[in-house]
Amino acid sequence: MWRYKIDVLKELSNRGYTSTKMRKDKIISQATLQNIRQGKGITTDTINTLCIILKCQPSDIIEVTPTDEEKIKYF
Repeated sequence: MWRYKIDVLKELSNRGYTSTKMRKDKIISQATLQNIRQGKGITTDTINTLCIILKCQPSDIIEVTPTDEEKIKYF
């Protein structure tokens, strides 16, 4: 299971990228912003965009911690 390590929308806002600006400039779609708010999955293209804007690596944004079920299934 993966989760966001940071408050992505807050960090974007700190850099001047509000939800309105991102929708208006077609940087990130409304549906993707909603997925981020809800802690749902996003595409690798979106992760790439976030990393460029936030000047970071994917591991700075998300982390993977296997659940007990995933450990049983995959290990």
